[in-house]
Amino acid sequence: MLAMARKDATALGGMHDPAVFADEVYGFHAQQATEKTLKAWLTLRGVEYPRTHDLTLLLHLLEQSGQSTDSLAGLVELTGFSVQFRYEAYDCGDEPLDRATTGQRVLALLRRVQGLAEEEQGTPPPAGVERVAPQSPDTGPRRPARPTTPHAHRRKGRAR
Repeated sequence: MLAMARKDATALGGMHDPAVFADEVYGFHAQQATEKTLKAWLTLRGVEYPRTHDLTLLLHLLEQSGQSTDSLAGLVELTGFSVQFRYEAYDCGDEPLDRATTGQRVLALLRRVQGLAEEEQGTPPPAGVERVAPQSPDTGPRRPARPTTPHAHRRKGRAR
């Protein structure tokens, strides 16, 4: 999950120009990186979570498990980018999405959870080096099992 979050976070680094990438596109990847990172954190703590894009709910589950999330409150504004702003325009009013601040918040969260994952694995990275260990089926954070069949969320008859 963290490896996938890192991909979304990496994409953000190339999307700083609003003339090239709309706020809806940038916000979507920021939301996805945040959502995947929060779910990885929940998994590390053994907390089950529902299928959701609601960052407020995911933060609440972390708080219930004893984790401090006060510094992450600014990320909840990204929830609308998960679905709503993919299909309708983002009304930013007078202020466009603050990409610099959003990107910094997403990366800080990712680093925090990566550190927790590495503590859990007992292998901290060398000083000054960030890394996301590749996830294999046998290692790394995973979402707790759900009582569902693989790909149950796909529509029947949909072309792949």
